Amino acid sequence: MREILGRRRRLRFRRRGRPAQLDAALTYASAWRWPVLPGAGLTTAGARGTRGDGCACPDPDCAVPGAHPFDPGLLAATTDARMVRWWWGNRPTAPIVLATGDTAPCAVSLPAVAGARALVELDRMGMRLGPVVATPTRWSLLVAPYTLEQLGELLYAKDWVPSSLRFHGSGGYLMLPPSEAAGGQVRWERAPLPGSAAPWLPDVEAVVDALVEASTSAPDGGSRLAY
Repeated sequence: MREILGRRRRLRFRRRGRPAQLDAALTYASAWRWPVLPGAGLTTAGARGTRGDGCACPDPDCAVPGAHPFDPGLLAATTDARMVRWWWGNRPTAPIVLATGDTAPCAVSLPAVAGARALVELDRMGMRLGPVVATPTRWSLLVAPYTLEQLGELLYAKDWVPSSLRFHGSGGYLMLPPSEAAGGQVRWERAPLPGSAAPWLPDVEAVVDALVEASTSAPDGGSRLAY
């Protein structure tokens, strides 16, 4: 039942034949005030003698094909609808990149397998979550903005946190649906509720506390959030 409800709640961005990325980017930037910019994107197989899909940036050994800013750079992220229309008018299939931190959402991410386990555990614990972004390799739990100082104090106070966690804060970025990543689509695992209001986001401390508890509650003493 939860899966069925989740599908019904997924955002549908395509309108009147416009590319899905444009409508999504306009929602993020204009309605939710999330600063976005187009990502590097993927090039088709064989364009540079590569196997499979490669990154459209000049680096032939790019570690995150397509899933990063390139031109423009991260500092160009904006909530200006005119700029968003111009970018995706010229590159309609470009990935959507969120510049995290400052007043924008931040995120805590885990490997995909660990992320799926984490959501099961957090649901069991009754933890209220915000939107969750899923890529083929990692799942990201969106959280309220935090500073690097706040994150440092939070982690310093912990005896241990799962080594699989990554933190996307000020100066970081995250791909948003409906983008194409190496290996597959970026999608909502937990979609924001439809509407113009920006989605509710939990505090990073509450999410990290819950993840630490979930990770140390395995019956055999191991970690539920291992790779």
